[in-house]
Amino acid sequence: MNSGNAGDTGAGSAGPAFVIVMGVSGSGKSTVGARLAQQLGWPFYDGDHFHPPANVAKMAAGIPLSDVDRAGWLETLATLIRSNLAVGQSGVLACSALRRSYRAHLQVEPQRVHFVFLKGPYDLIWERMTRRQDHYMQPLLLQSQFAALEEPDAALVLDIRLEPERLVERIVAYLAASPAQTDLQE
Repeated sequence: MNSGNAGDTGAGSAGPAFVIVMGVSGSGKSTVGARLAQQLGWPFYDGDHFHPPANVAKMAAGIPLSDVDRAGWLETLATLIRSNLAVGQSGVLACSALRRSYRAHLQVEPQRVHFVFLKGPYDLIWERMTRRQDHYMQPLLLQSQFAALEEPDAALVLDIRLEPERLVERIVAYLAASPAQTDLQE
C-alpha cells in the first residue's frame, strides 16, 4: 500500500491516522518507522529529534531521563500528532513511549493513534546499540530503558528479530485490517 493521500489511512477508517513505533532504544524504531512512512507515503518524525538540548546532553552523559525531563518532550510530540490530525495529515512517529503514562499522553485520539511495539531480547539490542555511531543515546542506558518499560496493553507487538521489511509488511497488514487498536502479539 503506497498512498500519498493524507486522509487515506489504510486502517479501515476515514480520515488521517498516526502510527507510533515504540520500544527501547536500539529496537529499530527509526529504521522501521522511516520505511513504514515511505511505504505509506506519510511523513516520518523521529522523536529523538524533538528532545531539548538539556535532555540530549543528559543522555549523552549516560544519565537516564526522569519523567520531569520527558514532560515537555511528550507534550511537543502530542502537539505534533494533534496538529497533523487536525489538518488531515497522517504520519509515523518513532518514539520510545516506554511507560503507560507516556502513551496515554500521546494517545490524543484513540481511534486514530496506533501503537506498534518493537520487542526484542536485551542481548540483541545491546549488540545493536554498541554498533551504532553518532547517536547520543549511550548503550549503558539500555538497562534503564528496560527497567522503565511497561509493555503496552493495546498495541501490535512485533519481534525485532524479523527483517525490517517483514516488520513493515506486518504493520501495513495490521493497519489495513483493523481500524481500532487491538492487542496483537507476533
